[in-house]
Amino acid sequence: MVPINKVREIINKYETLEKEFSSGNIDSKLFAKKSKEYANLGNIINIAKFFVNFDSEKQDLLNLIQDKSNDKEIIDLAEKDLNELIKKKDDCENQLKIFLLPKDEDDNKNAIVEIRAGTGGLEASLFCADLFKMYEKVCSKKKWKLEIINISKSEAGGFKEVIFSVNGDDIYSYLKYESGVHRVQRIPETETQGRVHTSAATVAVLPEAEEVDIEIKESDLRIDVFRAGGPGGQSVNTTDSAVRITHIPSGVVVSQQDEKSQHKNKAKALKILRSRVYEAERKKKDQERSSNRRNQIGTGDRSERIRTYNFPQGRVTDHRINLTLHKLEEFLSGEIHEEMNHELRLKDQNIKLENLSS
Repeated sequence: MVPINKVREIINKYETLEKEFSSGNIDSKLFAKKSKEYANLGNIINIAKFFVNFDSEKQDLLNLIQDKSNDKEIIDLAEKDLNELIKKKDDCENQLKIFLLPKDEDDNKNAIVEIRAGTGGLEASLFCADLFKMYEKVCSKKKWKLEIINISKSEAGGFKEVIFSVNGDDIYSYLKYESGVHRVQRIPETETQGRVHTSAATVAVLPEAEEVDIEIKESDLRIDVFRAGGPGGQSVNTTDSAVRITHIPSGVVVSQQDEKSQHKNKAKALKILRSRVYEAERKKKDQERSSNRRNQIGTGDRSERIRTYNFPQGRVTDHRINLTLHKLEEFLSGEIHEEMNHELRLKDQNIKLENLSS
């Protein structure tokens, strides 16, 4: 059962925001946030109003049905309308339940994704590159904008690390389920006896923090500049363009040297640093607020093994939902990634519904 007071809160909030926008009296710093909230409430407002008015409309129809002075045709029409009204109420109630579920306030944010080669040496770095290509294809398919922030290559075309940002609609709500340890089982090209090797890569998905989300004081930062180094310690350029930023209170350190401009490197490093500090604060608050969070899927725990990619058997298995797809190549090409994500979202939603009911 949906609490009617919660539905009334939706209507009151929507009408309050509507008045604020029509008056034009909104703090410019809060405009973007309130615009998103207003648009989000706009998706459910008609359903909320119907739900609140249901009892009144139902009673009107019952009065028509019970009034014996009415023609049979009018009574039949009223009975038909009543059946449709009850059916519509059930549908609206389900939609409101989902809307009222505890939401991750970062779901509509852009994301910063960090992929790092884990155990497995060269094979792990090749798998790191495979994962990056997979996300690149998913982003292309969804028409999201992917921008590389930092990349560290290994031998044979692999990556030791790659950091990139993804911009679009509701990015974090989709990509947050990718955080954790991804394991690969396959026969390396250098393996002469055909033995299957296991290696891993870690994926961290951070909501991209904006200045309004977290305040980073200049006095809390230590910024060091140095010359960017190339392969083998060779100097890439003769100016101090590389930047290392340390956030003193949290100890978070970010280095950036991809760009030739010190200014651009500093901007990229700050972008990553802001998101890492924000993520650390977010996790701390989540742990304080709820013990149920560990039962949810999108925990973002990068030490948790979430998925195995088995090449000899052509399968990919997500261990959180015990789902195996025997379409590994299609999955890596981004074609059926949505199928896995849909099941992860459903499972997460069901867990939240159970927690809400209990």
